[in-house]
Amino acid sequence: MPGSVRLIFNPVAGQGDPDQELALIKTLLADLNLEVCVTSKEIGADALAEEAVQQGVDAVIASGGDGTLSAAAKALMGTGIPLGVIARGTANAFANALEIPTTIEGACKTILHQYTQKIDIASCNGQPMVLLAGIGFEAETVEKANREAKNRFGILAYVLAGLRQLRDMEQFEAEVETDDKVISFSASALTVANAAPATSVLAQGPSGLVVDDGLLDLTIVAPTNRASAITATYHLFQSAISGNPSDRDDIGYVRSRRFKVTTHPPQKVVLDGEMIGTTPVDIECIPAGLTVFLPSPNEDAIATEKLDGLPDLVIESKD
Repeated sequence: MPGSVRLIFNPVAGQGDPDQELALIKTLLADLNLEVCVTSKEIGADALAEEAVQQGVDAVIASGGDGTLSAAAKALMGTGIPLGVIARGTANAFANALEIPTTIEGACKTILHQYTQKIDIASCNGQPMVLLAGIGFEAETVEKANREAKNRFGILAYVLAGLRQLRDMEQFEAEVETDDKVISFSASALTVANAAPATSVLAQGPSGLVVDDGLLDLTIVAPTNRASAITATYHLFQSAISGNPSDRDDIGYVRSRRFKVTTHPPQKVVLDGEMIGTTPVDIECIPAGLTVFLPSPNEDAIATEKLDGLPDLVIESKD
């Protein structure tokens, strides 16, 4: 195991006792030369990780919710310094997407096994993206799932917010530019994903998202009414569980190294769980940009494109 390891611990993440959880982590990782740094209102995980990089540490371990993990990951982009993940948040999308155990014991065991893998990341309007960018429906849902609701209901807060959002679901016009085509269509939600857990249902059009293929996955959801929206969402969840690509006329997906998304009217955008503004967005994959401690290699199959059947779909070649 590396000689110098920085542990970045967020004490306000999750619903457990932070003192007990930190003590458990320190016990489980007692064989490491561990330096513990605790986040606060004054200094976040990004600054602590950047400081660790400047000090030349051999590894960084981040413990907290998805915001903490993503912030640390972004600071390690392109450095080759491996990231250890101990998820203690509400959704734990980061860990689930990479199939990292979400118990403290399991996460520490993964780190101690020292298996690392380089995974893709992305740039979204110049900001680092580890997981996904949600446009439209997903962004509205995340915005409605406030901290009080997440503390009270946990991951159910996102489900409740999504059900409320269905009542106000509206379609918008979108134009998506990829490496080789321009696609125009109507939709209610667009999700550009590098990695996503099964619970991020609006990213599951192709299923089997591959984190080291040098490509991003766009899922297009275009239901015509509330009932079809509910059915489409359930179908996407089933796709994630079964590993089979979606096969509905109101769901499409495409894979590309880069996506430029423009909408009318402008739509809210959520990036790795944080609101960043509105469309347009320009998202580009950065292959092998992050090194992570993982339990095992990913061996997901690559899905093919499926665009047929979307309402008012127009595809133009860029040649």
